[in-house]
Amino acid sequence: MTIPTQLSLNGFVVTAPDLRFTAAGKEHVKVRVGVEQWRHETDGSFTKLDATYHDMVAFESVAREIYARFQRGDSFVASGYVHEYEVEAEGTGSVIREEFVARKIGHSATRTNYVVQRRTHQQPQVASEPVPQAPVVGL
Repeated sequence: MTIPTQLSLNGFVVTAPDLRFTAAGKEHVKVRVGVEQWRHETDGSFTKLDATYHDMVAFESVAREIYARFQRGDSFVASGYVHEYEVEAEGTGSVIREEFVARKIGHSATRTNYVVQRRTHQQPQVASEPVPQAPVVGL
């Protein structure tokens, strides 16, 4: 069985999350994010390049979480997908744009200090997968 994966985006929040509602009353948040870029040099070192900037959107529960928990400057890791769409640009016809649609998001553990508050009423869900045992050698 293959491991289920999604695209991820590791970046930082540039603009305050903008919470809006769809015509059906569902939450929708849009935020501008930045992504640091690095170039690996032949001597093994890394050179920091200019950051790139992108639109990120989320819907319903993820939108509520982004709006409630994230602010400018926060580092995050999000999983989701890239959505391409077409817009009309003045004088040039249509242009293809893209946005990252976050399905899950959290603060980056390597760049954020935080405290984990575990729920005490829930037991962790651990799969009961058999653990391979080493053969017993007679003494």
